[in-house]
Amino acid sequence: MLRTDLPEIITETLPGPKAAEVIKRREKAVPSAIRCAYPVVIDKGEGAMIQDVDGNKFLDWIGGVGVLNIGFSQPEVVEAVKAQADKYFHGMFNVVTHEGYVALAEKLASIAPVKGDEKKVFFANSGAEADENAVKVAKSFTKRPNIIVFSGAFHGRTHYTMAMTSKKAYAKGMGELANGVFRAQFPYYYRNPEGMPQEAALDYYMNSLTDVFEQCAAADTIAAVVVEPLQGEGGFIPAPIEWVKAVRKLCDDHGILLIADEVQSGFCRTGRIFASVYWQEAGVQPDIIATAKSIAAGVPLSAIIARSEIMEAVAPGTIGGTYCGNPLACAAALKTIEIMERDDLAGRSCEIGEKVVARYNELKEKYECVGDVRGLGGMVGIEFVKDKKTKEPAPELTSAVITECWKRGLLVEGAGTYNNVIRFLAPLVITDEQLAAGLDIFEAAVEAASK
Repeated sequence: MLRTDLPEIITETLPGPKAAEVIKRREKAVPSAIRCAYPVVIDKGEGAMIQDVDGNKFLDWIGGVGVLNIGFSQPEVVEAVKAQADKYFHGMFNVVTHEGYVALAEKLASIAPVKGDEKKVFFANSGAEADENAVKVAKSFTKRPNIIVFSGAFHGRTHYTMAMTSKKAYAKGMGELANGVFRAQFPYYYRNPEGMPQEAALDYYMNSLTDVFEQCAAADTIAAVVVEPLQGEGGFIPAPIEWVKAVRKLCDDHGILLIADEVQSGFCRTGRIFASVYWQEAGVQPDIIATAKSIAAGVPLSAIIARSEIMEAVAPGTIGGTYCGNPLACAAALKTIEIMERDDLAGRSCEIGEKVVARYNELKEKYECVGDVRGLGGMVGIEFVKDKKTKEPAPELTSAVITECWKRGLLVEGAGTYNNVIRFLAPLVITDEQLAAGLDIFEAAVEAASK
């Protein structure tokens, strides 16, 4: 049974012959800008496992880049989508009300840790749409034109979110980007300026934020500060709680909304239903949450959540869309959240994360190339360097580790401003045996690549 199988490569080379033929067709039919470095053509997926068209079995630690926290083809979610499909595929929410949208909005309002007692929710289709709509809502409420984002941030590839995203490789050749988007330094403690004592770091990063008011746009023109509780593309860097508290106070002092981009960190990935629950446990909350990815087990859906007074400031017609809150997606999301709560996938995320961090820290002690290990729950990053002392990034080595992994049947993906981090995003339904096998493969890949 694929769901409980271990990685196994049966073809002499990768890709195998059937996969190679499909990949050849892909090259002719699909723009090369939509890149894929993995020689895998999926035939079926179950749990944390993929079987390709040649019969090779891969353990997936990418999970559709954080989409499959509940795993591939969860049977109860499949049945929920089938049941909804028997009724109707689509009903645009501006034309007909469907109960799934309402029920999902009620559920998210009850579990999201945003400020306020009465909350409202609306839906979009992708993470970029969620982020962009969250900003639209903030601008509507504050009547202000500008926002602040951070170094290392990734918020999407739409015209506006390309401006929000830090790495401009994602905007190459796109011409002039949206204005009114200003950037401060994210607290990447592992790469504090050389010689800075750790006790000075908080002030340093907060000064970077307040410098925006002096150098770019006055505080009373800023609608929102947009923060990933744990940066994804930026290198799996958790936002330090003391910094989050300081940002929250700064926002409150100046009438600025705090938006948590939980596109990748939501739905049990970090050991809580949302990573910003950690903020709530420390006494602070965001004003708006934008979330997507694992919300619906792979069916396209995203959500924007805020207190009612913020949502009701939005002018009619400025939010929404044809497919937003599609009935099939809502059915998948309702069942996904039910299973996550019932099976305590947040707790399972913590268990997995503890094992991964422990093993990665062993690698850190053993190999000069492992510079840092960090994360929350089952969202873990490992950073590779050429030298522990200088911390010079090692992107070539990182790429080699990724290649050595897939050759052995383990799929992992890179990240980081310097392309020298590998992210752990395995489905939270991974078995203990699969996790152990994956960790062994990962260490073998690090050893091979470091030679």
